[in-house]
Amino acid sequence: MWGRLRKSGARFLTAARGGMSEGRDKRTHNLFEAAAAYVSACAEDDQERIDEAAGWVSPEALSFGVNELACRAVIALARERDESPRAVARTLLGLPAA
Repeated sequence: MWGRLRKSGARFLTAARGGMSEGRDKRTHNLFEAAAAYVSACAEDDQERIDEAAGWVSPEALSFGVNELACRAVIALARERDESPRAVARTLLGLPAA
């Protein structure tokens, strides 16, 4: 029981500090850096970079960062295409027009 509590506490402290990459880069990454690295690694299907970026911040922070990146990307594409964000999002996901 104490071992699980200790592991949970260690994960919490790591997440509270913003996470650290494993050995190579000792600086703390912010959630937007993590989201950008994570999404670009996913787009390139690079599992090693996906795992590295996912370790920089807590899962909740990464989720927020990915969501924010998606919103900003859809808005930028909508402006570029002169379409609504809803239409762009549906097109990107391969959904029929609403």
